[in-house]
Amino acid sequence: MDSRFLRIAYAVQFVVTMMAVFEVWGQVGGQSHLDLMPWYAKLALAGGVSLAAVKATAAAVASDKLRNKRTVLWLSAVLALMIAMGALTYYEHLHEPTDDDEDAPPQVVS
Repeated sequence: MDSRFLRIAYAVQFVVTMMAVFEVWGQVGGQSHLDLMPWYAKLALAGGVSLAAVKATAAAVASDKLRNKRTVLWLSAVLALMIAMGALTYYEHLHEPTDDDEDAPPQVVS
């Protein structure tokens, strides 16, 4: 296949993967936790997962065998980044702000 078409296909895969990562992360981890995270952490992790997925696809296309050393390495990077995403989501869950209004005693007006 022409390398120009492969580059276009990889770019499309990157964008679609990026959208899928944010959608799944919001559904699995909870959108409220995702909203509390800094934007640069979300962008770095989602971009890293998308880039590693594209690199794994490129490694699989470049080799004669689907399962090769580079493909497994990039898929391991995807898994490691997804674990980091889960850890960041769990951290935000543990440190989310509490509502002080619920703990305060009711005010009595006389």
